[in-house]
Amino acid sequence: MAAKDLVESTISGNQIAIFSKSWCPYCKRAKQLLTTKFPGVPTKILELDELDEGSSMQAYLAQKTGQRTVPNIFINQKHVGGCDDVVSLDSSGKLAGLVGA
Repeated sequence: MAAKDLVESTISGNQIAIFSKSWCPYCKRAKQLLTTKFPGVPTKILELDELDEGSSMQAYLAQKTGQRTVPNIFINQKHVGGCDDVVSLDSSGKLAGLVGA
């Protein structure tokens, strides 16, 4: 499957989609926040550094979102940004509303 198709199917097929790198501390923080706060919500995490197409996927995500960094997070098919964005949404009480939980 082409990188674009894999990204798009991951976004459309999951309530929360996180494009991550296994070693990234910001990714770890975002993954922990989302999976702890919303344990029953269908979440897909793709570790781009562990996938053959990871660099192509990251390039496509940068083109799609304008964000070159990870984590790159989508909630209900809407791009919400990275770790700081998710933490801010949580602090302001808006994250649960976006997730629908």
